[in-house]
Amino acid sequence: MSEAVIATKCPDLQLVHRGKVRDMYEIPGHADKLLMVATDRISAYDVIMADPIAGKGKMLTEISLFWFKLLGDIVPNHLISADIEQFPAICHQYRDQLAGRSMLVKRTKVVPIESIVRGYLSGSFWSAYTKTKDATVCGFKLPAGMRESDPFPAPLYTPSTKAEQGLHDENISVERMRELVGAELTDKMAAISIQLYQRAADYARTKGIIIADTKFEMGLDGDTLILVDEVLTPDSSRFWPLDQYTPGKGQPSYDKQFLRDYLSSLDWNKQPPPPPVPADILEKTRRRYQEALERLTR
Repeated sequence: MSEAVIATKCPDLQLVHRGKVRDMYEIPGHADKLLMVATDRISAYDVIMADPIAGKGKMLTEISLFWFKLLGDIVPNHLISADIEQFPAICHQYRDQLAGRSMLVKRTKVVPIESIVRGYLSGSFWSAYTKTKDATVCGFKLPAGMRESDPFPAPLYTPSTKAEQGLHDENISVERMRELVGAELTDKMAAISIQLYQRAADYARTKGIIIADTKFEMGLDGDTLILVDEVLTPDSSRFWPLDQYTPGKGQPSYDKQFLRDYLSSLDWNKQPPPPPVPADILEKTRRRYQEALERLTR
C-alpha cells in the first residue's frame, strides 16, 4: 500500500483551503478552475485525527467520479478532469501527490447550504424525533411511532447551514432556507437533490447497499446550478449493508463506525487534540471504505 497523504504540499499553487479531508488550490493563470485533492485525513466529531487512513482519498475520489458519471444527466457537475495529463502543466510536478486523488474542477459560487436527503430515520433526525412531543422535526410532521432506522414514506429534503471547520452544521427547515437563499433556488435544489438521491439509492440497492441519507453541495456557475465537492461517499452518506438491515436500532455502516465506536469508549472530550488511534481500528475502517467502493463500482 502506498504511503498515506496527510497534507499536500504544492508550493507553486495557491492553497485556498485545507478542510477535514480536502486540500483546495488555485492554479496560476486559471482563475476559473480549482484543484481539489482528497487526502487520507479522517475526522470524527468534527476533529481531524492525527492518524490517517492510507488510500482513503483515492477511494473517495473514485467513488465520486463514478457517481458524477451515473448522475450527470440529472444535473451538471463541476468536474473538468481527473486525468493529471489534462491538468495545467504547472500541476504535473506534483504527480506523486495528486495521482488518483485529485480533480480539476470548475470554480463556482458555492451555495452556503448543505443539501441533505434522508430516506430513513437515523442520526440527528432520530435524536430530534425522540425528543419531540408531536413528531415534528425541522418543519416535517413525521408519522407517530417510528423506530430508529425505519424508512420514511418518501425521501425528505432536510437542509442545514454550512458551519466553519470545528463547528457543527445546523439543521434548518425548508422555509428557513427559502429566507436565506430564496424560494426559487431552494425549490430547485430540493427537487434535484431528491432526484439524485432516488437514482443513487435505487442503484445502490442492486449492489446490496442501503443509502440511508446523504449530503450534496451545489454551486452556481453563472446562472447554472451544478453539483460540486464529493458525491455519495461514505464520508458524506450513511451506507448500510442491505443483508444486515434490521429496523428498530442503529445499523452497521460502511464508514467511520469502527473509529467512532473506539473513540466513544475513551475518556475524551471530543475536542482537539485527538487521541491516537490503534492500527487495527484504522485498518478495519479502511476495509469498510474499500468494500463500499468495490460494491458500488465493480
